[in-house]
Amino acid sequence: MRFELSMRGSTKFSRLMLSSFGTSGFTSSLGFSRTRPCCTMAEDRKLGGFLDFMEKLRNYEKSGVPKGAGTDSDDGFDLGRMRRLLQRLGNPHSNFKAVHIAGTKGKGSTSAFLANILRKEGYSVGCYTSPHLLTICERISVGRNGGPVSVDVLNTLFSNVKVIIDESIDQENGALTHFEVFTALAFCLFSQKKVDIAIVEAGLGGARDATNVLCSNGLAASVITTIGEEHMAALGGSLESIAIAKSGIIKHGCPVVIGGPFVPHIEHIIRDKASTMSSPVISACDPGIQHVVNCLGREDEKPFQICDLLIDVQKDVKLFIHLPSLKLGMLGDHQLQNAVTATCTALCLRNQDLAVRAGLESTQLPGRSQFLTTKEAEALQLSKTSVLIDGAHTEASARGLADIIRMVHPYGPLVLVVAMASDKDHAAFATQLLSGRQPDVVLLTEVNIAGGRSRMTPATDLKASWTSAAVKLGIDYHDMGIINSENPVEVHTAHAQQAVSSDGKQLVLLASQTPSVEALMKLASQLLEHRAGPQSGLIVVTGSLHIVSSILAALSGKLA
Repeated sequence: MRFELSMRGSTKFSRLMLSSFGTSGFTSSLGFSRTRPCCTMAEDRKLGGFLDFMEKLRNYEKSGVPKGAGTDSDDGFDLGRMRRLLQRLGNPHSNFKAVHIAGTKGKGSTSAFLANILRKEGYSVGCYTSPHLLTICERISVGRNGGPVSVDVLNTLFSNVKVIIDESIDQENGALTHFEVFTALAFCLFSQKKVDIAIVEAGLGGARDATNVLCSNGLAASVITTIGEEHMAALGGSLESIAIAKSGIIKHGCPVVIGGPFVPHIEHIIRDKASTMSSPVISACDPGIQHVVNCLGREDEKPFQICDLLIDVQKDVKLFIHLPSLKLGMLGDHQLQNAVTATCTALCLRNQDLAVRAGLESTQLPGRSQFLTTKEAEALQLSKTSVLIDGAHTEASARGLADIIRMVHPYGPLVLVVAMASDKDHAAFATQLLSGRQPDVVLLTEVNIAGGRSRMTPATDLKASWTSAAVKLGIDYHDMGIINSENPVEVHTAHAQQAVSSDGKQLVLLASQTPSVEALMKLASQLLEHRAGPQSGLIVVTGSLHIVSSILAALSGKLA
């Protein structure tokens, strides 16, 4: 038996009906295509009053999450505070059904895949994700088309509930957070727009995340994509405690889709929790699931991978679909795994094969294995250079990025431009990328995290991590020092060009404390020209969605 999305008539959708797992009632559907923001930064300025209000709230994306905050313990976030806020707002989250998605990596991609599948089926889908790249509007999407919520809609929504939020902040002694308030606004909008189903991405962990107010009678399915070592201190300090925290989104009688692959004892933790909640488990790594990347192609300057996908699950919940020659714009084995996870979830909701294929093939995410077009590269004054931007920031995502680089650029010069937050494992990230196709040059720089500098990693610290990783791997390197106000980029350019041109065997490491990522990109392009010869070069910008955001912001200004 499965959760079923039912439809009456040819054009008008009924409210979604739950056909199994002992649940019943209305559902709502929220999904979005994150291909390009419809709310530009110029429009974002129209949100001035709203953004000023939000800026005064505690923002853990900017300051970092306290130790133990995501655990189901006395140190954890107070879900009671979120429930009281929603109660004052009329409990909007009780008016729609939802798919709740948690996981260390893959949440955003899985959400996008699933949202697009549901939209292709014809449903009005709501989607709530974080963080954003250019504008806070990106975090919420409502409807059948998938674009970010408009400035006008967000302003009107905020104006309508501001008095209640102000009262709640007073009654909670100022403890309400940026994420809690914005989550509540998203739920209000989903309720107001009567979405068919909402796809809700957890912010941190699961058990004590502000999104975990969704109850079993409002939940279509829970999804746990992966379990990895990120936000360790906030989630209890171990892989096991992270698995326990993320398993907190499992609700009584609701199906659980697990992505993976997981190490056995971690999967056992998730399955044990599901068993205690009488929740059937569907694994995207079931022996009956086969998938493979066959080849790469390129269309309109955008690469894609051709894959074969077969899902034939006979345990618990029976699922079947065969999608030969599936064309995915999201690259890498890890994205194919995310597509499988989303497909398993969609099949639990009884979506049709054509909608699944169309949804998967239409999905693109800015800042995830995104290649700039020739026009975009030229706008940054990067001629004859390919540019890949990817927000990878963990050991696992670095491994996935290294695989993509091997796929799309097996030969030719390679420059990495890297900036990271302070709470990431810099050494493990460096080791993964140096273990793949060895870059010719790595430029380490700095970027504000969520608009602030408290979580920014100094470029000198990053260079130390990459130096240690190079030594550990036996890679010969040349340290070119630091670009700063006393030693501007022009001073280093000639020396770096000479180092790159010398014998082509040494890894060149250079740190930059200047705020201009554009200037660093130009330097990367110049270095590629000295190493390239007859082969074209590739610049990869990575380490954080925030450095990716800075590139996209520069492009937005130049192409406006």
